[in-house]
Amino acid sequence: MAWDEWEQLKAEAAERQSTQMRLNQLDPGDNSPSYYGDLKVANASLTKISKSAHDLYNALWDKARVAIPSSDSAAGDLSKQGFALGGGLQHVSNRWDQQLKSLMDACAQITNHLQVTKNVHAGDEGYIVRQMSSIDALDSGFDERVGQPGKDNPIYGKNAKEEG
Repeated sequence: MAWDEWEQLKAEAAERQSTQMRLNQLDPGDNSPSYYGDLKVANASLTKISKSAHDLYNALWDKARVAIPSSDSAAGDLSKQGFALGGGLQHVSNRWDQQLKSLMDACAQITNHLQVTKNVHAGDEGYIVRQMSSIDALDSGFDERVGQPGKDNPIYGKNAKEEG
């Protein structure tokens, strides 16, 4: 690609973007709610979901793995006796083990992610509260006015317009 062609493509892309209108929300229409709010998830809900995923992980660990050793043993015995079914059973056992591990990993990731999410949001909430309280403290300082509202503060001297 030549340099001139590259510059032309960049200019066309910039032109397309500058003529587009972007909205930060969708027109409510008839089927949408008439209000918009923040997404709220209580820590109790996150804890319940996390616990369910952890319980499923434990159940899979305890109950779903029991078939693998016996299936592997049966597959080995069938193969030794010359039955082609032994290879098929071993394939099924291997796939079961792979899928089980995949499902258990997903459960563990859900549990871990929700625990991290809960901790991060608790930290964010604390940060927001601290920031808002510092804004309140700063705002209260503006209520201690020296002059009348809307008038120039005499502490700063004459207005630059009057000097000019």
